[in-house]
Amino acid sequence: MTLPSEDLRHILDKTGALWEPIRNQRLFLTGATGFFGCWLLESLLAANDEFELAAEATVLTRHPDRFAEKAPHLARHPAIRLLKGDVTAFEFPSGEFSLVVHAATTSSAPVPEAEHFRTIVEGTARVLKFAKACGARRLLFTSSGAVYGKQPPEVTHLPEDFEIDREATPPQPGYTLGKRTAEQLCIDAGHPGGLETKIARCFAFVGPHLPLDAHFAIGNFIRDGLRGSPVQVAGDGTPLRSYLYAADLAVWLWTILSRGAPGRPYNVGSAQALSIRELAETVGRIFGVPVHIARTPDPSAPAARYVPDTTRARRELGLAEWIPLEEGILRTAAWHRKGIA
Repeated sequence: MTLPSEDLRHILDKTGALWEPIRNQRLFLTGATGFFGCWLLESLLAANDEFELAAEATVLTRHPDRFAEKAPHLARHPAIRLLKGDVTAFEFPSGEFSLVVHAATTSSAPVPEAEHFRTIVEGTARVLKFAKACGARRLLFTSSGAVYGKQPPEVTHLPEDFEIDREATPPQPGYTLGKRTAEQLCIDAGHPGGLETKIARCFAFVGPHLPLDAHFAIGNFIRDGLRGSPVQVAGDGTPLRSYLYAADLAVWLWTILSRGAPGRPYNVGSAQALSIRELAETVGRIFGVPVHIARTPDPSAPAARYVPDTTRARRELGLAEWIPLEEGILRTAAWHRKGIA
């Protein structure tokens, strides 16, 4: 199902000056069949049409058939070629590619932490090797805010220069340590006059293509609302999060790829913190359903936080949060309703 035209228009309006270097170029993308990838691919195709770029994209996917079923308008588009393979061991496609986007994620199925680490690190090493072999000029790596580890309660927003406690064991050690190692691989692979590696540390998002039946609280809340059921909060509702709408996410990622400083991480997300309870109440109000919170908060326990400081992206790249959270929830719900109808 295609993305809302108003979202694609928003992306093109905010990125119009970035597309000329992509004219007649070939792009290689990993992870392009997931949430991030669908937004990047569809906005690329919209730019192709708008600016007559004649750009092409080769998309690495483990399951081409599943992607063709999920997004046939993307999988069958003449500007997109699907390459079957695993990110850790794919065969290099022939020819030159000027841009590489490495947005692959580990499997959604439960796997040991060591497997998370191996897939992230070996996959990144493989993509970097390909980027060098194909003569790529720029590479975007979608990292994660998880690299910071547990956010201290006294730190309201995590800046990119936050001093990471590398002795502490993070909640998801394989994922966190894998992303940290992969970032360093990208930094080490970049060099003046050659490959420019750009790093986007991504936090939490909402928008079409976000799964409603996975581990994303906002997706689960929207699912409850679409069913007309009470919004169910499994915990006590105190953790603090923030959510950037996916059309803004696409603008941020294309901008970092085009204009971000090489080897310099940029936080990607919203700086507008709210508790999970407040998020659930917002969704409940939009759908007109009640909210049920499973556990009573412990007043002596500080609320867990996962909120970025986005000053660097705003000051250096002119990025912003243009689409408010409530509007993003409404657009996400409308897109899913269209798919159900």
